[in-house]
Amino acid sequence: MNIPNNLCFTKEHEWIKIEGDTGTMGITDYAQHALGDVTFVEIPKKDCEVKQFNIIATIESVKAASDIYSPLSGTITLNNSELENNPALINQSCYDQGWIAKIKIKDIAEKKNLMDSTSYQKFVEGLAH
Repeated sequence: MNIPNNLCFTKEHEWIKIEGDTGTMGITDYAQHALGDVTFVEIPKKDCEVKQFNIIATIESVKAASDIYSPLSGTITLNNSELENNPALINQSCYDQGWIAKIKIKDIAEKKNLMDSTSYQKFVEGLAH
């Protein structure tokens, strides 16, 4: 399982890459494997205000439909419109081409509510038992 060291993670299996006051987010390798082949992504709308851990998108796969939660509060500045025509990008490249949205982070202090890669690895290993 791929868990990059430079990201933060939620217990709902979202990731966020923080660069200054911008965050790029998506779902983790664990989540995309659990979902199976992704068939549809409802991407969040640009300029939409989001709150930490509130629903921002929906992903449908051959197995299930799942809500996607925002790792941090802020404003959606960009969404990955490529996912509308090619939702399989999430399966192929969940951390690079399969990102879901970018936000302007409202309160970086919320980062304390997220896990680093080591904590997320332990969390996922705990789910297997």
